[in-house]
Amino acid sequence: MTAQNVKVVVTRKLPELVEARMRELFDVTLNASDAPMTRDQLAAAMRTATVLVPTVTDRIDKTLLSSAGPQLKLIANYGTGVDNIDLETARNRGIIVTNTPGILTEDTADMTMALILSVPRRLVEGADYLQDGKEWHGWSPTWMLGHRIWGKKLGIIGMGRIGRAVARRAKAFGLSINYHNRRRVPGAVEAELGATYWESLDQMLAHMDIISVNCPHTPATFHLLSARRLKLLKPTAYIVNTARGEVIDENALSRMVEAGEVAGAGLDVFENEPAINPKLLRNPKVVVLPHLGSATIEGRLDMGEKVIINIRTFLDGHNPPDRVHAAMF
Repeated sequence: MTAQNVKVVVTRKLPELVEARMRELFDVTLNASDAPMTRDQLAAAMRTATVLVPTVTDRIDKTLLSSAGPQLKLIANYGTGVDNIDLETARNRGIIVTNTPGILTEDTADMTMALILSVPRRLVEGADYLQDGKEWHGWSPTWMLGHRIWGKKLGIIGMGRIGRAVARRAKAFGLSINYHNRRRVPGAVEAELGATYWESLDQMLAHMDIISVNCPHTPATFHLLSARRLKLLKPTAYIVNTARGEVIDENALSRMVEAGEVAGAGLDVFENEPAINPKLLRNPKVVVLPHLGSATIEGRLDMGEKVIINIRTFLDGHNPPDRVHAAMF
């Protein structure tokens, strides 16, 4: 199989440098409008493409995969998370799935740290006050007071690449590092980060000042932070999520922040993106961002390069370096 006799379909507009390289290498159909493909458009693409390059916003479910043409052999996902793809059905259909791991670790950790700072210190609330043209009388000893993060306890849910990168940053800011993970990380990593492992997520939640969600979305992590678990948090605690919105029961969180049962939240992802719970949008104790965790020029170019490497390796008859297996997620 060569690049000349296969069709590559890209579902969203990618950085120009990435698209230019794809045009050089493959018979590629690009999406010039950047509007997400409709379900019918995705189905049509999957009936003709040998390689599909979707993004995390494209839901490649069992129905779409079952109706795909027999020529579809590779789904080269432009993104790290693959919860948008039915991996089991893809495997049963003999379709290889790849992703772009490792690229967004530092960018997402930067955004997580930004939210950890922004919410307790009320940075967005303060900026909005000035930008709205409200009258400011100058420095005051009692106005717009937030909370110090130095010395506070940070609980990280998911101690993978991103969780560890968050821990390194948070440690430098004087936070006490705690974590819950499916498996305990090696002792050398715990020692480096000064991290304390909690086997019980419930117990960790009850003792933390700030919670950072850094685990993938899988059937096992859907609403991992359920209404019951959210009620374990101290009313002075903050929640930051730069992973996947489905990990948190968003309705329960919005009610609790509104009721003062949680101090605030910093959210870059949402349960029903692009829809956002109106209560979260209206609440000054919540900082909401439009899924910017990976939004750096460098990161998006590197993602494109990984997609291209995976496609070229596949076309050369070799196992792509970033092949995903259902058991991994």
